[in-house]
Amino acid sequence: MKIAILSFAHLHATEYAAALRRCGDIEIAACDAGHAERPAEQGGKALADALGIGYFATEDELWAWRPDGVVICAENVRHHELALRAAAEGVHVLCEKPLATSAADAAAMLDAARAAGTVLMTAFPVRFSPAYAELRSAVRQGALGRIVSISATNCGGVPTSRDWFTDPARAGGGALTDHVVHVADLLADLLNDDPIEVYAIANAIPTPAPVETAGLLSLRYRDGVIASIDCSWSRPPGRPSTGDLVTLTVVGTEGVAEIAPFADVLTGWNGHGALAHGYGAPLDDLLIRAFREAVRTGEARQPDGLAGYRTAALVEAAYRSLTETAPVPVRMSQET
Repeated sequence: MKIAILSFAHLHATEYAAALRRCGDIEIAACDAGHAERPAEQGGKALADALGIGYFATEDELWAWRPDGVVICAENVRHHELALRAAAEGVHVLCEKPLATSAADAAAMLDAARAAGTVLMTAFPVRFSPAYAELRSAVRQGALGRIVSISATNCGGVPTSRDWFTDPARAGGGALTDHVVHVADLLADLLNDDPIEVYAIANAIPTPAPVETAGLLSLRYRDGVIASIDCSWSRPPGRPSTGDLVTLTVVGTEGVAEIAPFADVLTGWNGHGALAHGYGAPLDDLLIRAFREAVRTGEARQPDGLAGYRTAALVEAAYRSLTETAPVPVRMSQET
């Protein structure tokens, strides 16, 4: 099996490369055509060599290699064009989140994959968290009674190590684009429904930027459930992860459940400052293994392209809410 990584622009590209290598039965190569815009250590052939994988200087050369699947880790605005090319080449796709920077582009990616008969998956590794699996099981079994409300967070620092994250022309937005989608995917899967209305507020604190750095979404569902998502880049520079970046608190008529999927963290300090090392389930590995099986069988695994579309539609509605300073309906087609 041959799988290629399209771009090292996203921070997760190196993690996916390592996870692919750990599979042991995959020939891996990369193409990072835009690496000249980044520091040398962040891309190009030098990084591919350091990761122990092959490298192609141009995307045309990579396609000529005839990969069975590709992992798209380019800047957000390029996801659409690369996924369409992959579909045209008959190649399966795992796309870094967000799937696209507009619902229309996400829908086009879905349509292209369906027409080509190829797999389209979205990189939502938190779906593979054992904590989330237990929560989902409890909700499905009715252990919490009827769900009343959910409070969720996905917070981190301003992603300064890659300047495109704060460039709207390449990222498509800021904290809302970057951090809403992981939690929105969990909520859509947990409730087996999409919100009908969203109200969003945001600002550019603590660091002025051309995109929002803090945001809060309030969601309303057709059955009366309400939810909130704090998607802020609110962690100060240098603060180690303490496992509380992604959290869900689910309140039901008969109980409450709380999860923090990244809570398995060893914390401490040394002469260089605070330390934090995660030891939980290898979520990236589980995601990559699911994609490998999808490529092998030609059958989509969750989280699929539709999951990515649903979250893209919600983010799009959130930006409409920011513009209108009012709650707005979330427009999406379940049949898309």
